[in-house]
Amino acid sequence: MEALIKILLATLFLICLANMPYGYYQLIRSLAMVGFGLLAYRANQKDNPIIMITYISLAILFQPIFKIALGRFLWNVVDVIVALGLIISIYTEPKINADRKNHLN
Repeated sequence: MEALIKILLATLFLICLANMPYGYYQLIRSLAMVGFGLLAYRANQKDNPIIMITYISLAILFQPIFKIALGRFLWNVVDVIVALGLIISIYTEPKINADRKNHLN
């Protein structure tokens, strides 16, 4: 489920690089806030506070209520960085969790 959320969000962020109607960007902000909220909740359940805080920070960055005006170019940079981070996290998170479990034992 987490991987699906990450892939969906990464795809939506990369689509933001195209010239889309303003309503699309508003929709992405809402979906991102919900998606990152769910990912933060799951990170909290897994007792991973650093990842949880990262997802909460991203939820705040993308939330649609108090918009952060970064300009189109800077938002494109943020979208690409976050999309790449989400994709990379799909492959690295299980290894981190496995290392953490081994360390605790």
